[in-house]
Amino acid sequence: MATWRFSTTPSGAEAVSSCNAVARFTDFSRGRNGGVGGGGGGVGSRNKAKQLVLMRKWQVRQMSRLFSVRNVSSEPQQRVKDPVTKQEESSDTLSPFPPDASSIASSIKYNAEFTPLFSPEKFDLPKAFFATAQSIRDALIINWNATYDYYERLNVKQAYYLSMEFLQGRALLNAIGNLGLTGAYAEALSKLGHNLENIAFQEPDAALGNGGLGRLASCFLDSLATLNYPAWGYGLRYKYGLFKQRITKEGQEEVAEDWLEMSNPWEIVRNDVTYPVKFYGNVITGSDGKKHWIGGDDIKAVAYDVPIPGYKTKTTISLRLWSTKAPSEDFDLSAFNSGEHIQAAEALYNAEKICCVLYPGDESIEGKILRLKQQYTLCSASQQDIIACFERRSGAKVKWDEFPEKVSVQMNDTHPTLCIPELMRILIDVKGLSWKEAWNITQRTMAYTNHTVLPEALEKWSLELMQKLLPRHVEIIEMIDEELIHTIVSEYGTADSDLLEKKLKQMRILENVELPAAFSDLLIKTKESPEEEEEDEEEEEEEEEEEVEPADGENEPVKEGTQGKNKVPEPVPEPPKMVRMANLCVVGGHAVNGVAAIHSEIVKDEVFNDFFKLWPEKFQNKTNGVTPRRWIRFCNPDLSKIITNWTDTEDWVLNTEKLAELRKFADNEDLQAQWRAAKRSNKLKAVSFLKQKTGYSVSPDAMFDIQVKRIHEYKRQLLNIFGIVYRYKMMKEMSASERKEKFVQRVCIFGGKAFATYVQAKRIVKFITDVGAAVNHDPDIGDLLKVVFVPDYNVSVAELLIPASELSQHISTAGMEASGTSNMKFAMNGCIQIGTLDGANVEIREEVGEENFFLFGAKAHEIAGLRKERAEGKFVPDPRFEEVKEFVRSGVFGPYSYDELLVSLEGNEGFGRADYFLVGKDFPSYIECQEKVDEAYRDQQRWTRMSILNTAGSYKFSSDRTIHEYAREIWNINPVELP
Repeated sequence: MATWRFSTTPSGAEAVSSCNAVARFTDFSRGRNGGVGGGGGGVGSRNKAKQLVLMRKWQVRQMSRLFSVRNVSSEPQQRVKDPVTKQEESSDTLSPFPPDASSIASSIKYNAEFTPLFSPEKFDLPKAFFATAQSIRDALIINWNATYDYYERLNVKQAYYLSMEFLQGRALLNAIGNLGLTGAYAEALSKLGHNLENIAFQEPDAALGNGGLGRLASCFLDSLATLNYPAWGYGLRYKYGLFKQRITKEGQEEVAEDWLEMSNPWEIVRNDVTYPVKFYGNVITGSDGKKHWIGGDDIKAVAYDVPIPGYKTKTTISLRLWSTKAPSEDFDLSAFNSGEHIQAAEALYNAEKICCVLYPGDESIEGKILRLKQQYTLCSASQQDIIACFERRSGAKVKWDEFPEKVSVQMNDTHPTLCIPELMRILIDVKGLSWKEAWNITQRTMAYTNHTVLPEALEKWSLELMQKLLPRHVEIIEMIDEELIHTIVSEYGTADSDLLEKKLKQMRILENVELPAAFSDLLIKTKESPEEEEEDEEEEEEEEEEEVEPADGENEPVKEGTQGKNKVPEPVPEPPKMVRMANLCVVGGHAVNGVAAIHSEIVKDEVFNDFFKLWPEKFQNKTNGVTPRRWIRFCNPDLSKIITNWTDTEDWVLNTEKLAELRKFADNEDLQAQWRAAKRSNKLKAVSFLKQKTGYSVSPDAMFDIQVKRIHEYKRQLLNIFGIVYRYKMMKEMSASERKEKFVQRVCIFGGKAFATYVQAKRIVKFITDVGAAVNHDPDIGDLLKVVFVPDYNVSVAELLIPASELSQHISTAGMEASGTSNMKFAMNGCIQIGTLDGANVEIREEVGEENFFLFGAKAHEIAGLRKERAEGKFVPDPRFEEVKEFVRSGVFGPYSYDELLVSLEGNEGFGRADYFLVGKDFPSYIECQEKVDEAYRDQQRWTRMSILNTAGSYKFSSDRTIHEYAREIWNINPVELP
């Protein structure tokens, strides 16, 4: 019979109980006193199936201390039977029931009836979705349990991937696709009166991320599971996500996400997997000499687990998300009964709000505190969980020096930086290790991925704020900073005091903080010289000549003509004392990697050049990748069939190198015809979607020109819309026949969210929508040009738009985009790109061929010189650029004033001025490149060939390749395939 064992993960060291849920069938045809069947076959025959009801009998028994709720049988030889069909699962089956439509339909009906979230009267789409998802989750749980049971018994080294974002998208189609059950589920739902596609559309996107950072993390989890690597993801469970974006006449409006409003069928809450997380308080030294962090506020982090299935493998790994709450006793019942209702629940709200919103606004001190609390919650709960796993797997005798041989922790950007001092705190204060032992273990365990070269994105936290919120961690950070100072002094010596001072200023973790006492006179002594002694003597003589101030401290009235001599200088405000998180990441780990070849060089040459010179062995490149399962196989089935037919295998889904075989067929007329048909089919789907989502009707005969990404000045959506305005202006100055001859039909699609407090980005959104409103209603233009902003862009929208795209824009200022991942998705789907030599664009262009990539703009090494030229007043803007600005100011796009937007592109210096992102500089090159795009699109044979070669050249950009590199060169983990 089917058996599930629920093993529990304690937060303490005590043993816990575990339950066996034994599935049995009761034959109600026997009457009220009918017996319960036993043995492997259950009760009743197939013709009595309708009279069978699955019952679960709970048996409680004592279990040894375990780490997680694995729901797994410890008897590997036992075979599982489906609770509905009672058929035994073969050892090579990926799902727990036979993959036929009848069995699946029975499973869906069972979940609809016995795990109800809806009233029983009807079986409509929302209910059908939940029942379908739960039936799939049941299938995943079998493999999920088996995976971690196997890891437990082998005690393998495991990687832990910590990220503030996991932009998963919908899970249903991905899960059944990975299980190989898409066709069977489609047929089963058809039997039940529903369509699989309609069911899938009921699922909201999990609101756990915003952009490329979270999408990359999700791709990595897919690849880790698919490649059978022992790994686990850790994140936070945001109740309201970042925000849901609405577009109104005023521009972008933010409202809370509602993705958890009807619950999440994929997650399993682990109420027994909780860890304490402390804030504030004080640090005292006990009689034993150990540090103790006492007092303050304590909350609980509760685990919610989401299964991540691999493709055509049993391996199913976990994404563990932390939610926060306070214990019930923190609810002040006395205050509540006194009418102080808000005060009574204050502690509960303060705990729960930590996981309310992704990236809460941080302009206020309260917002900064909340963000820091989020980061520490992720780090503390995850490190406690990881350590608990290590201790359990180690058995009776824990050897802490083996910790790095069993654990690798990857910090996805600087958000999880506090993992470093948190691991040190636990090892020293809780486990009793020495500083030297703990520091050695920490450095060998931690690794850091850098995702940005933007100074504002290299996180810094107020030292004062951190001291209040995390006093023990600041003590540890100060000691790490002191270790670093020792290293710098040892490396550079004290002979050249200017060089030493420069290195300390650039490399220290603590910024604008005095040197520790042990080094307080270091720079003073090294600077002493005869010249300085003479200057000191001169200063003393000048002081003797000065008039003595009155005893009461008040200055005498300054006599006329003496203001210049005796004027008291304005006090210079002290710069804020900060903790540089990126520096802490570099110092506290054994590996630092960039995410594209050009980005990794910038990291070594500019961002962390001093550290690279000190520890060159730490620095690596790991060019990003995306999963070909979600981003071709499942989102673009028409193209997938063509690739499979022409490569004569479906192995390309796992071995993307096989995509390169398409190159030899690029000129084949039959392939080109099929390729164009698939693209048109996807465009027709997009046409329907855009009509439903925005109200705009667009032509499938037009080129689909798309820029979808987070709205930011460096990503230069402003350059794109300025190019469109220039195109529109040119059209308006021509006759109808001239327009048709000069321009190719285009649908210009934008999507992306502007951060709620990023005013300039929100102005850009407003400008795009205003241009669209004017252009789309202009009868002179018709279908020749459309501008559409898609609200609330997310993974599911991407899965529809990317397969339909023909030109995608990746036009960031060179040297400012770390990598990008959307460029890889577009290339995989045969979309030709226009872009700068920035991020992964460089490598994509190399792989697809220079002639199949539209390149424009300044190069990364030229940017600093161009900004200097601008500051010196030597830049002369292109007349066409000036025409566009005047056209905008004329009011053709409505009464809204865009002066603040336009002024940012003008002037030679000043914050928010002087066109920092070089829109004006690259504008002429950009619009001339767009003319080449029109020319190429007119020749559909040439365009299709370019499209095929983009897909063929995208093979390098699979996240499978990236994960193999991480596993081999940073984590030192090996694949573990389930028997």
